[in-house]
Amino acid sequence: MQSQDAALQQAHSDYEQHMKACRQCHVHDIPCAVAKHLMRIYNNARRGLARAE
Repeated sequence: MQSQDAALQQAHSDYEQHMKACRQCHVHDIPCAVAKHLMRIYNNARRGLARAE
């Protein structure tokens, strides 16, 4: 379970860092394709953790 929790934390961190660093995401309220992909990874990790509980 710790590896799934770590994956969730990493996915969230990657998404947050991208949102701060990406010019398109930072200037506009519309996330770019990379941000959408990172959010998908985060959502999948969150669902996987919920299934494990």
